[in-house]
Amino acid sequence: MAAETASLLPSQAFPSQPTKITSIKTLAESPGLTSIPATRTFAPDLHDQVICVPEGSIPVIDYSLLISGTPDQRSKIVHELGRACQDWGFFMVINHGVPENLLSSILDGCKGFFDLPEDEKQEFKGNHVLDPIRSGTSCNVSVEKAFYWRDFLKFFVHPVFYSPTKPAGLSEISLEYSQRVREVARGLLKGISESLGLEGSYIDKALNLEQGKQIFVANLYPTCPQPELAIGLPPHSDHGLLTLLIYNGIGGLQIQHEGKWVNVCALPNSFLVNTGDHLEILSNGRYKSVLHRAMVNSKATRISIAMIHGPSLDSVVSPATELLVSSKGNEPAAYVGMKYKDYLELQQSNKLDGKSCLDRVRSSSLTKP
Repeated sequence: MAAETASLLPSQAFPSQPTKITSIKTLAESPGLTSIPATRTFAPDLHDQVICVPEGSIPVIDYSLLISGTPDQRSKIVHELGRACQDWGFFMVINHGVPENLLSSILDGCKGFFDLPEDEKQEFKGNHVLDPIRSGTSCNVSVEKAFYWRDFLKFFVHPVFYSPTKPAGLSEISLEYSQRVREVARGLLKGISESLGLEGSYIDKALNLEQGKQIFVANLYPTCPQPELAIGLPPHSDHGLLTLLIYNGIGGLQIQHEGKWVNVCALPNSFLVNTGDHLEILSNGRYKSVLHRAMVNSKATRISIAMIHGPSLDSVVSPATELLVSSKGNEPAAYVGMKYKDYLELQQSNKLDGKSCLDRVRSSSLTKP
């Protein structure tokens, strides 16, 4: 059933609170909090709709059939991967081989970080978008006019592994988790490469995934006294090729599909996977990066872990040449090439705003009226 809800715009419905907020968790736990600061307030766009799609509508990929199925099974899964990337830009992955206890342990480890005293979390604040470890609140407070109901921890885990030294045990479990998830991502990208009619190793080699950037992003969305006026993260697409996400069972992720927002509920022990801007670029628009957002609620705190898999920082990402030539004639490149490092800095230095960063690399010849 459709329901009117939020695509969220800044509002000044509440008086500002001058006290510096170092974490939303601290604010949310303030005694007697019944409203949120004006700087954290968004107003709903009543033209938006949120729907709950029938069970089975969101594509489900059985990873075990992709890596060890019969030729016919594997061919079917590769086709399903391609359709999921084309029609949804999003799918769930089951039977991926990452132990359930590892998923639980990494969620617990991240909760342990967010539960640290504020001064200890500030040790890992970071200053630049390419600092290997960063923690904070919202997304980029230097450019945002309204801040998000979210605390975060980000660290690079490949090609060089970094991790906070607190809490105890987080570094070790993060290393194991990131290695296992990276194996799954590369297996998926091999299938996606084949679904485009390319060699299975094409994406891996073209974008130097041996040195590919893998970024661990933990998000905390505390309970909110006015969830209808707040947002965890606004509509945006991810940089990189694929993002694999897990969460602690508390819903809040919504993806845009056919102009409407879809509530996403994960199957048990599955990964939620969305395609990124650089898969859209490489495929010359055949596969679309998906817009998604994180909502908050008044009853439970949500923790999610997103693992972003991108090219090497020095890779210049542009449409695959092989996709621009066919028997029907040459296809114009819809995007201009840009070094991944430059794209990452561009996106992370600006406020999240739909696909505004991707729009900057669309070929000007195709955007002229």
